[in-house]
Amino acid sequence: MAKSAEATRPGDRTAGEVWDETHRQLTIGLIATVSMTAFEAMAVATVLPATVADIGGVTWYGWAFSAFMLANLVGTSVCGRMADQRGAAPPFVMGVTLFVGGLLGAGISPTMPLLVLGRAAQGFGAGAISSIGYLAVARAYAPNARPRMMALLSSAWVVPGLIGPAVAGTIADHLSWRWIFLGLAPISVAAAGWTTPALRRLGPSGASEAPDRTLTALRLAVGAGAALFALDGHSIMVAAPLVAAGLVIGTPALRELVPHGTLRAAGGPPAAIAALALVSAAFFGTEAFLPLSLTSLRGQSTTVAGLTLTAATLSWTTGAWVQARLAARISRRSMALAGLALTLTGIAGVAVIVSPAAPVLVAPVSWGISGMGMGLAYSTLVLEALEGASAGQEGETSAAVQLGNVLGIAMGTGLAGATLTFASASWSHAAGLAMVGCLTVGLAVAALLTGFRLSRGDR
Repeated sequence: MAKSAEATRPGDRTAGEVWDETHRQLTIGLIATVSMTAFEAMAVATVLPATVADIGGVTWYGWAFSAFMLANLVGTSVCGRMADQRGAAPPFVMGVTLFVGGLLGAGISPTMPLLVLGRAAQGFGAGAISSIGYLAVARAYAPNARPRMMALLSSAWVVPGLIGPAVAGTIADHLSWRWIFLGLAPISVAAAGWTTPALRRLGPSGASEAPDRTLTALRLAVGAGAALFALDGHSIMVAAPLVAAGLVIGTPALRELVPHGTLRAAGGPPAAIAALALVSAAFFGTEAFLPLSLTSLRGQSTTVAGLTLTAATLSWTTGAWVQARLAARISRRSMALAGLALTLTGIAGVAVIVSPAAPVLVAPVSWGISGMGMGLAYSTLVLEALEGASAGQEGETSAAVQLGNVLGIAMGTGLAGATLTFASASWSHAAGLAMVGCLTVGLAVAALLTGFRLSRGDR
């Protein structure tokens, strides 16, 4: 990180301690907001079947997730630039306002199309919140404190990951799915009220005026949306032109929103963002269909499938803390490569459970290995990108990091779904899930190869 950025950081002498008086409020606030968005993510996935059963609109089911992710792309891009120009607090407040408004809108929606609109507002807000969180890590904490802070933010997913689905299911069964959305709104407001005063100390970066990229972010969202729509089970005659149009619209926009050289994985931050996008596509593309493999092919219960996913939640946090402890002794490149290799190993292990000869125990063990790898790689790749940002450009870089992650998740799950649909129709359900495994293993291999492009630095 450039000296000019560090010179204005409050509390430099004590910034190595994330819990000291200077940073305590910001640390608690960031953990609270991440926990809130994590619980929302876990809870919505759990109660959405109950939502469809109540208000109908099953054809909109997938778009409840896609609309969230596409709006997230816009939120990260717009609010990262705004933070550089106006400081961290204004875009954070805007993001929380839209997030809460989306929760309330979804909670009272009488139809699925209106709920999807609420999910889009939530996605924009969540993108802003995540982008500002990364910016705060880059600008408010000293370099030796950042790995620990990233580990704390990863830990904020543990409790939501463990209890979120159970709590959401209980509320939906005994009250209503609507209270998942409505109940999170006041909690989100309280978390934002605690965090905002600390963020006000992170004023404008003083960088020269950057171009407004709102329209660029919208073009990317439209292009990605067209591609995802094309992959949603349409005939080749419909899908091919839509994918082509999506690439024509979205690719130039993506080039403008990420650091120069990201699409070719140039060394340093561009390679970090490219590797992050690929490994997110591989990991979450696998996660989306792992429960289906266990229940439909191996005859396991939903409880077993949920416990398998929990294994990665716990091991991801463990990996994040391991990288925090070893960050001063192992280079970012070596740490990232170790994490990417473990993620690949775990995904490959999960892929074999489509075979009846593979013990079911392979699934939680392999998924735990993959989660450990993500804990090591994810935090390290984020830090590699943020620490390579030019002075005053932390907001745009943090937005590019989040954009790479979200776009990777969207396209990874979309490609996996399209692969399953095509292969299941052409051969069998088992063949479809096997091809999904081949796809995600390939994405994980690409992420590992991209990791070799990272800088050979000391940190």
